[in-house]
Amino acid sequence: MTQSDGPDGAHRAVVFDMDGVLVESEHLWERMWARFAADRGATWTSTETRQVQGMSAPEWAAFLAEFSKASEDVETTERLVVDDMIAALDGGEIELLAGAEKMVTDVAARAPIALASSAPRRLIDAVLDRHGLTEHFTATVSSAEVPKGKPSPDVYLAAAGKLGTEAAGCLAVEDSSNGLRAAAAAGMSVVAIPNGDYPPAEDALAGAGYVATDLDDVRAHLISCLGN
Repeated sequence: MTQSDGPDGAHRAVVFDMDGVLVESEHLWERMWARFAADRGATWTSTETRQVQGMSAPEWAAFLAEFSKASEDVETTERLVVDDMIAALDGGEIELLAGAEKMVTDVAARAPIALASSAPRRLIDAVLDRHGLTEHFTATVSSAEVPKGKPSPDVYLAAAGKLGTEAAGCLAVEDSSNGLRAAAAAGMSVVAIPNGDYPPAEDALAGAGYVATDLDDVRAHLISCLGN
């Protein structure tokens, strides 16, 4: 059985993206993709990064392997890149964004929260564990665990399902074009925190009901939207 927003219209749950919302990692993904490509004689640029943002790990790995003309198969390509990301995490390079911990803990104290991320499962689990956030999340979903990555709504719909909440009863927090499109397509109320390094497209931003200036602004807005 699912629950939706109540008679007063208040939302009952929140679904967060991870990269660019909780942690600063978009530039690291670009570094790892570019390194993989360069080692195979190809030049990866921000143009390619924008093409794959929001894709699930199997999807971007297939794109990267083909782009780089790699001898490795898709599974190996994914593993090598994710290994580099785990190493970056272990080296202290994937830190929480300013305000992220307070945002998560304060919102989780008021409503169930979930994570809907394009990151692979082992990186999601490692990031949340390293930063002591695992216990606050009722559910986490990787886009590799659903049929299609962002901008398809699959990962957000799966997160709502795990929360036992209709998508219309959820707020979603996103930073990238494809993430914003995915959350809007799922029917959630979208809160945008635009990524400064990879600004979202105007059409994607237009689907957001609220555009925040920073994570403290996101936190205040989410709390104001959640019913008691």
